[in-house]
Amino acid sequence: MSPLSPPTATAAATAPATSPPADESRWAARIGALDLESKVRLLTGASLWELPAEPRLGLHPVVTSDGPQGVRGTGATPGEKGLLAPAPSATGATWDPELAERLGGLFAAEARRKGVDVVLAPLVNLQRTPVAGRHFEYLSEDPLLTGALGTALVRGLQNAKVAACLKHYVANDSETDRTRYRSRIDPRTLREVYLAPFERALADASPWSVMGAYSGVDDGIESAPMLEHRGLLRGVLKGQWAYDGAVISDWAATRSTAASADAGLDLVMPGPEGPWGAALVDAVRRGEVDEHVIDDKVLRLMRLAARVGKLTEPWAPDARPPRPAGPPAPGPVGEADFALLRAVAARGTVLLRDEPHLLPLDTARLTGLALIGPNAVQPYLQGGGSAYVPAVRTVTIEDGLRAALPEHIALSVHRGGSSRRHAPFIDPAHLPDGMHAVCLDRNGDTLSCTRRHTGDWGGFDDLPDATHRVVLSGRVTLSEPGAHLLEFGCAGRFTVALDGETIHSGDDDRGVELVLESSHSHPVTHRRTVPVGDTPVHLDLRIDLHVVDADGYGRFVAAHVRHLPPGPSVDDEIAEAVAAARAADVAVVVVGTNEEVESEGWDRPDLELTEQQHRLVRQVVAANPRTVVVVNAGAPVLLPWAAQVPTLLWAWLPGQEAGHALADVLLGHAEPAGRLPWTLPARAADVPVPDALPSDGVVDYTEALHIGHRGYDRAGLEPAFPFGHGLGWTTWSYDHAEIHETSVSAHPSRPAGGDGPHLTVTLTNTGPRAGREVVQVYLDSPDDGTDRPVRVLAGFTSLPVPAGATATATVTLPARVFQTWDERAAVWRTRTGRHRLRIGRSSRDLRLDIAVDVEAAAHGSDGAQGESGAQGEGGTADGRITVRPGDAATGRE
Repeated sequence: MSPLSPPTATAAATAPATSPPADESRWAARIGALDLESKVRLLTGASLWELPAEPRLGLHPVVTSDGPQGVRGTGATPGEKGLLAPAPSATGATWDPELAERLGGLFAAEARRKGVDVVLAPLVNLQRTPVAGRHFEYLSEDPLLTGALGTALVRGLQNAKVAACLKHYVANDSETDRTRYRSRIDPRTLREVYLAPFERALADASPWSVMGAYSGVDDGIESAPMLEHRGLLRGVLKGQWAYDGAVISDWAATRSTAASADAGLDLVMPGPEGPWGAALVDAVRRGEVDEHVIDDKVLRLMRLAARVGKLTEPWAPDARPPRPAGPPAPGPVGEADFALLRAVAARGTVLLRDEPHLLPLDTARLTGLALIGPNAVQPYLQGGGSAYVPAVRTVTIEDGLRAALPEHIALSVHRGGSSRRHAPFIDPAHLPDGMHAVCLDRNGDTLSCTRRHTGDWGGFDDLPDATHRVVLSGRVTLSEPGAHLLEFGCAGRFTVALDGETIHSGDDDRGVELVLESSHSHPVTHRRTVPVGDTPVHLDLRIDLHVVDADGYGRFVAAHVRHLPPGPSVDDEIAEAVAAARAADVAVVVVGTNEEVESEGWDRPDLELTEQQHRLVRQVVAANPRTVVVVNAGAPVLLPWAAQVPTLLWAWLPGQEAGHALADVLLGHAEPAGRLPWTLPARAADVPVPDALPSDGVVDYTEALHIGHRGYDRAGLEPAFPFGHGLGWTTWSYDHAEIHETSVSAHPSRPAGGDGPHLTVTLTNTGPRAGREVVQVYLDSPDDGTDRPVRVLAGFTSLPVPAGATATATVTLPARVFQTWDERAAVWRTRTGRHRLRIGRSSRDLRLDIAVDVEAAAHGSDGAQGESGAQGEGGTADGRITVRPGDAATGRE
């Protein structure tokens, strides 16, 4: 279609009701009246978070902000804080699209409070490997579950006129060398697995923006950085899927001019610098990029502005602009917001094991509870990186339990040893005069001086424009007898000297790459042990830092000064914790990860907890058989003692309401109704994709379709806990399932959503408590001569059922689950013949088995034609799919 023509019928049909009506021909005329330089100026951000305004188009600044654990804001308000939600993997564990949509609505309200129009979320990349640094930011290892929950989050945001930004398109599933590697994926795997969540969200919720990834893709047809991948951007996204929104670069990801502009990228972020600007104007004038391509990009940005209420009638540049008609900001944050975050955290908590049925705790019989573990003292509430949100409040686990426990129960708290690799930031008491920062120009002349009483100089950017170096100096005073550990970490080019001796240095001049790989906030450190006797030791510290120029992220220096004073050993702390556990009625041990382990910017080297945490768990369980172990982590960790632990909970990175949510679960105020959205391995050797280390710049997706639980099924391996597992606190029988004959389009308008047969499942809550069950349906397809998965998730639903009651659940099976991608013809084909549906509580606890027969009618045989169904253009080879019952199923507990 012409770059400035209205969207296709398919796009119009899937547009949400909240999209404003628009006279796009009138917009096109205004765009056409602009000179080329003015149009190109709009295609690079005006700042780190804002898009440019253009009075002649009626275009007001559109403001973006990071997600997806909340809305961080733009930093325009110093010290601004916000609502901190559980990490997306916890949302994934709810298996509840309705709850996810409510969470999206909360994000939208928070965005409006902060003047934000576009939330850079949700992430619908997949948890391909459990060591991925951003694993906690993804929803699931499964494409269908990811697509369903991602769609719900988009709806929640955009129902309130706040744009979602679906990211990171596509196959940006790990962090190591993320700005350079190419994901090598065969076309079938790309379509059926990695593109599937994006296709679902685009078809069912029409996100108003999509973010292109740092990494690249080699799909066997084209190998290019994602922002230059014409086939995936213009061919699939904007062509076959008729996407009419804006494609935005990940921050500082654009590395070319004509190639990225012509491939389908619409907006370079951040700005105002970047590879487009004057270079793109020149490329258009040389004929390398058609000006109609530029016009189409501006039109897409106008659509985005209109949808979030930032497009008005034009105004004269010297006149006061008209007020945009966006929705008013909601009221201040309140208890209802906290209650929703608390509910998500509790609902997502997974009860992995409860052999003696300790939960919920009977407080009438308790007199003492020992709260133990490094994450009990300092819980990890959110992952590191761009998702970080300064929380408006935090409820620690101790706080939550003290607020909830009756007064007669004594609560004691014991760390049981530190699990951190790094020392804490130095106590200001050891810097009696603080640290002085002197900003110097290239000639060494002083531009400014400041003093702060802290060892945390990470991201220090209060610099005069001409600053070339920053020299930090201070006197460290150590008085307590014993061995003191000093630790220093800096980013970029630097030297660290103690008493005139250089002890650490660096010469990394990569600029923005230091931000993109997060080494600016987690620098490599140098340690120095300082013995102190009866006389205090005074050390003169000098850190000479060259300013890091990080393009749109600004100019800064970064230095960490850390200190660990003498104190009890790990063995001493564990012994104290074990004694407390032995004396208590119940012990609750909280272990897990922290910001040193799970973060954007790097992948984990392994799945291990620290050795100290393993020892702590084993010794506490041996001392008190009434022990509840809580894992506070966003991604899998190995639990070699899991089978010996009486009660085991997975509590994720639970956000600001962590303490209240865990207290609700432990004391029976909320059911731990979560189900694992990924597979927990028993051994590192069993993991289908143990790492994602590039080889010669390529990450090979050699497992093909067999991601996550599919890989375990293919290998016949038994995980520690399977995909979909979660006990809740009641028991269930699956009584009966049936499916009625259904005929649907073979090229559905909702490829993974609501078009398909409906399966009804009758189940009974056989336990003593009301509970919520997640009914999971898996599909075993007939052998088609390809390396197909043993079983795929085909549908799910969740529903509450009173104790002793019988209920009927309805699960819609998307038509797409009966199809496969034909690489040679580049079309979807239906897998005909007899399939089996297996229904149960997890991918390995399958209680009902029902046969279905699938038939496909060719185009024209019944008067039907698939939408945009031409071969070779992402359509379908079939006209309609018919699903008929093969037999009914009765089941078991």
